[in-house]
Amino acid sequence: MLPPPQGFSFTFLFIDIICGLIGLTIILIFHGSALNHIVMRFERLTKANLALKQYNRIFFHFYVTFIFFALIHISEIFIWSGIIIWLHLIPSTVQSILFAGSCYTTVGFVSDILPTGWKSLSFFIAFTGLFSLAWTTSVMIGMTSLYKEAWNLKYDRRKL
Repeated sequence: MLPPPQGFSFTFLFIDIICGLIGLTIILIFHGSALNHIVMRFERLTKANLALKQYNRIFFHFYVTFIFFALIHISEIFIWSGIIIWLHLIPSTVQSILFAGSCYTTVGFVSDILPTGWKSLSFFIAFTGLFSLAWTTSVMIGMTSLYKEAWNLKYDRRKL
């Protein structure tokens, strides 16, 4: 681990930015891969269920997929926590998880406990949370059209 800087240092800011960009890249690759896998599975199952008129299964897959999305985000918080612990920035695992979760969700319920020279890492954690949550939201909106289609087919059939 690097010694803490005395005052402002471009070297430490550069190291902080590089570590933040590496973490951001790791998280976004993980997020995109996991999200794509889950969405492709949802679409494959949904199309098969639509063909068989199994509308309740579509509803079930829809909500289970949301649970998987939540687990992806929780995993990303744990990945950031692991990076923080690996860099020896926060010694406590629980504090590291809470800090990463606070930054990732941009709620900010935990004060900045990073050591001097590593303060901008919290920005990168927040960026990954913002990007990942927005990405997930856009995918969920796309999934809603399949859900709505199944809903309409199920309940329009009863009107006939």
